[in-house]
Amino acid sequence: MDSGRKPLQKRGRLKVFLGYAAGVGKTYQMLCEAQRLKRDGQDVVIAYFEPHGRKDTIAQTAGIEMVPRRIVDHRGARFEDMDTAAVIARHPQVAVVDEFAHTNVPGSEYAKRWQDVDAILNAGIDVLTSLNVQHIESLNDEVWNVTGVRVRETVPDWVVKEASDVVMVDVTPRALQHRLERGVVYPPEKALRALENFFTEQNLTALRELALRQTAHNLEDRIEFRPKSTLKSSERILLWLTLNPTTAMLIRRGHRVADYLNSTCDAVFVTKDGTLTELPLEQRSAVESAFNFCRNLRINPQMLAGENPTKAIAGYARDRGITQIFVARGTVGISDLVNQVRDRQVTIVSPRGRQ
Repeated sequence: MDSGRKPLQKRGRLKVFLGYAAGVGKTYQMLCEAQRLKRDGQDVVIAYFEPHGRKDTIAQTAGIEMVPRRIVDHRGARFEDMDTAAVIARHPQVAVVDEFAHTNVPGSEYAKRWQDVDAILNAGIDVLTSLNVQHIESLNDEVWNVTGVRVRETVPDWVVKEASDVVMVDVTPRALQHRLERGVVYPPEKALRALENFFTEQNLTALRELALRQTAHNLEDRIEFRPKSTLKSSERILLWLTLNPTTAMLIRRGHRVADYLNSTCDAVFVTKDGTLTELPLEQRSAVESAFNFCRNLRINPQMLAGENPTKAIAGYARDRGITQIFVARGTVGISDLVNQVRDRQVTIVSPRGRQ
């Protein structure tokens, strides 16, 4: 007898087309995949597409339904953005969503496009999307060290890690520079500025290496028949958060190591009473921001009470079986901490390269 209950909605699959810079062909390949799926009889729509005036790429949208964008008013200006609710209501089998790391207009239901995509996936719709490696959160500092550019729009690593497939779209740095010179990627004036700044061969080579490493890392995570002993790690990582301005870098570095080791990662901030009430508003906001950053990376942040921060950190490390502690250079009490946790590794994180 029919109970009347609806079956649980199966979450959609995410496929990421990863590149190392604009112009390598991510969106083009993504749309080629969409055309192939459409030919195979699947219901495919374009939820969001940014043409950038690239004729070959635009040609790949032919015959695929586009969901109209929504208009957002903000500070007297009108912006177009993806209409997530309309995509979910249309409920295709596959939705194409360009520019995964995009920041939405203030006032939107979600702050970031990857959150819109998450809602679409939760509705049981498969998604094809595009992303450059410099937008992966834990690589932010490495990209800054290589290029001198601090990327502001990022996607948490766990979001990319949950993708069913990550496909690297690759061309050589010199081939990409030729595309720029021919005006395929940007208009002539913008292309010239790009070649003189971000798109130098040295930068592109380093970014390409990052993308290759990231793709290999994702592939390793998908190997199904690894020995069980390698699936869990005995390592436990602790991040000592302070008001040091390099705290974000500390969080990224610790997360990257924890991800590589497949270990747990906690983060703590120490005050005398274990709350933020004793801190000035600006400092309180900084700690809350760091905690939110940790949560985005799926690191567990918590407050710790202690008159002596180093003793509190050492005690926490002993109680929780922590094996590695990460702390920002310049933090008061590092020497004391090292003396108190002699059987544990203490890693001092400092900015490298460009300042």
